[in-house]
Amino acid sequence: MAQFASDSDLLEYEPDIKNYGIQDFSTLHEKTYDDLIRLLNIKWWPTANYATRDISVAGVNTRLSPSRLDTSQFTRAAVYHVLYQYIYPRLSTFEVEGDAFREKLAHYKEKFAEEFDSILQVGVNYDLDSSGSFSDAEKQSFYQGRLIR
Repeated sequence: MAQFASDSDLLEYEPDIKNYGIQDFSTLHEKTYDDLIRLLNIKWWPTANYATRDISVAGVNTRLSPSRLDTSQFTRAAVYHVLYQYIYPRLSTFEVEGDAFREKLAHYKEKFAEEFDSILQVGVNYDLDSSGSFSDAEKQSFYQGRLIR
């Protein structure tokens, strides 16, 4: 299954994460991959200028092709996402007074939102022509031509 990040990427941000009983996070990375693709289909793909070029037979825009994405662009966001969405909720006790894992969960949730928004602002690298490289025309920002207040 496809992933944007691996356990080694995760260990760069949280070197002690395997000390809490979970040794393999690959299935969680796969869930994060699916979540990020879904977010891109919702937030970015409908706004991309070339989204209308891929028209299905019924005349409805198709979804993006994940294989055409620059996966390295999403590594940091994927690490933040897997930490806040899947790992720290498993480790937290969710006590009323709080715990360290819940604090980290909140921290990484905020970092993910910032990182994902930054990716959308800079522009998602999408290899429209399947050439293996990303031209400037294939780097589309979510905020292109929009007034943001």
